[in-house]
Amino acid sequence: MISYLDLLLKLTIWFLLTSDLSLPNIVIGFVICVLLPRRLTSPGKIKDWFRALIEVLIAIPQAYFEAIEIMLFPHKREGIKMEQVKPRRTPGLIFLDIFIITFTPKTIVLKYHEEGLYEVHRIKRGKKS
Repeated sequence: MISYLDLLLKLTIWFLLTSDLSLPNIVIGFVICVLLPRRLTSPGKIKDWFRALIEVLIAIPQAYFEAIEIMLFPHKREGIKMEQVKPRRTPGLIFLDIFIITFTPKTIVLKYHEEGLYEVHRIKRGKKS
């Protein structure tokens, strides 16, 4: 049986991608979420899932703020930085972390390294260095 947290994660991502909360879209999203393949892994702790969901709620207004900031001010500096994956992350939470990082306009995950690192590209305000 699909866990409630996995279903909630998949539906949340579905609604963020489609931006449509109509009844047909909810039904389509639910069917797709149930039919998507899933691996049998150890479930994440409830505490980790709630933290991840709070991060999603924070990322949405942050994405709008960053988009406006990019339009108003030049962002000519860029760089690639390796970031450590948070400890005890299940594949679903790692996917959610990558989604949150990539959801904001100033950052994108270029690659996930199996040894527990994200390769993150960022743009920054200021002159080219």
